[in-house]
Amino acid sequence: MTMASETSAAPSDAPLLQIRDLRVEFSSGGGWTEVVHGIDIDLHAGETLAVVGESGSGKSVTAMSVLGLLPRTARVKGTLRLGDEDLLAASSRRLQQIRGGEIGMIFQEPMTALNPVYTIGDQIVGAIRAHRRISRQEARSHAIDLLRQVNMPEPAEKFSRYPHQLSGGQRQRAMIAMAISSQPKILIADEPTTALDVTVQAEILDLLRDLQVRMGMAIMIITHDMGVVADMASRVVVMQHGRIVETAPVKALFAAPAQDYPQTLLAAVPRANFNAQTAEAATSGKPVLEAKDLRVRYPSHFIAGGFLAVDGVDLRVDAGEVVGLVGESGSGKSTIGRAVIGLTPATASTLRVCGHDMIGASGRTMKQLRRTVSIVFQDPASSLNPRATVGSNITAPLRWNGIEGDGRKLDGIGRELLERVKLPGDWVDRFPHELSGGQRQRVSIARAIAMRPQLMVADEPTSALDVTVQATILALLRELQRDFGFACLFISHDLSLVQQLSQRVVVLRGGKVSEQGPTSIVLGSPNEPYTRALVAAAPVPDPDLQRQRRLARQAQQASDRAAAMQG
Repeated sequence: MTMASETSAAPSDAPLLQIRDLRVEFSSGGGWTEVVHGIDIDLHAGETLAVVGESGSGKSVTAMSVLGLLPRTARVKGTLRLGDEDLLAASSRRLQQIRGGEIGMIFQEPMTALNPVYTIGDQIVGAIRAHRRISRQEARSHAIDLLRQVNMPEPAEKFSRYPHQLSGGQRQRAMIAMAISSQPKILIADEPTTALDVTVQAEILDLLRDLQVRMGMAIMIITHDMGVVADMASRVVVMQHGRIVETAPVKALFAAPAQDYPQTLLAAVPRANFNAQTAEAATSGKPVLEAKDLRVRYPSHFIAGGFLAVDGVDLRVDAGEVVGLVGESGSGKSTIGRAVIGLTPATASTLRVCGHDMIGASGRTMKQLRRTVSIVFQDPASSLNPRATVGSNITAPLRWNGIEGDGRKLDGIGRELLERVKLPGDWVDRFPHELSGGQRQRVSIARAIAMRPQLMVADEPTSALDVTVQATILALLRELQRDFGFACLFISHDLSLVQQLSQRVVVLRGGKVSEQGPTSIVLGSPNEPYTRALVAAAPVPDPDLQRQRRLARQAQQASDRAAAMQG
């Protein structure tokens, strides 16, 4: 791919998109509730504007109002102008022409935005023919060319694939191809990299930057990832509770934010220093987890003998130690986490957890194991029982393990554990849906420490959370691990979090260990090219440093490609 130059097209004086006194209301209980409160935003031709803030700040609602995609329960007031055209006065037919024609949209989750019953090719062809009078065959050729432009591997073959047959990064590339199919003036990207691994995220951001230069688009990128902001934006709008609290050039915002909320956002961002030496924690040297030649195979109709998800992994976690398990999606991280606590069948020459031999373990042994290990899942909304109260969810492990007690005693334990994770004790009677995502994750952690485990598996416990909530959950885990002394297998694809929390790190690739050792050595001076690629792709919340890292990564990629061609 031909990489974009560092300087995008200079923005013109007149804004391409002008938002003035935008107010968005939703009908609620017979009245109207305002969620966006009179905001002003300008987007100029050729610039990349980042709109940042936590969940509920109004970022996505603002973007949807521009395209007229809000539900009928919404009411929009103010001024929205595309050039000289009033978007709020535009007819439904005209808005259909603008969507995809003049303003392209990349939605947050391509798996739900793409139609699962149509192939990728059919959906791109449909988008092309909605704005151009050409034959289906011509549209097909153009669609394949678009897939080639967004660096889709084997574009002609992927044209006939359904969304579920593509990886997350490939689905996002298909979404981008659809969004640029009519060469829009503006591209709105709503959290375009949230669910992607760091290497895939870097590829998608490189692609957007390159397309912007080649097509002259303005980009509005909506995100809560300050590393993405540092990598992409020329100017930043910070939103909180439906209001703009600060607008500034990206370098000025990162160097010296004027308002308290942007300062809080930036202070909460994990700042990795992969060259720093991490202090080694004192451990007993006694393993609570020891695996040798660990293998997990899933049944498959398409692969003889099944799919080998974990292939000969050696892993050790000592008492009181935090070990990071990192790698891209599909590398086997979560499978290992589930296997070591008996949730997924596995084979191994050795698999001992908290003194129990897991291979061929009896039901009685597994029951004993459940008293000493716990897990915090990635999505608390699906791992907590929605029909049970918060208190009942927290004390469930006690009941499962026969530590009943009367209702009053369990209620008291639930209150104590809630307070331990810094939630009010009287929330024991609430239900999970009444809590925010960060609060639900605290409940999950309270449940995980209910049995005072020797080993906790934390499987991407902060990946779905806003940056400030992520910081509080990470601090909570660190405090609880110190106070209770449990060992932790911390599974993540965020290297900055792993560096902050773990003493040792294991890097997985394709179900095998690529590299492992002390965190400061593995992440500071990686031996394997794959680990170096992971470290290089991780964005940092510093525009100047991120630019240097991106240029170095792109130079290394170009060198690797040249070497491969010569070989």
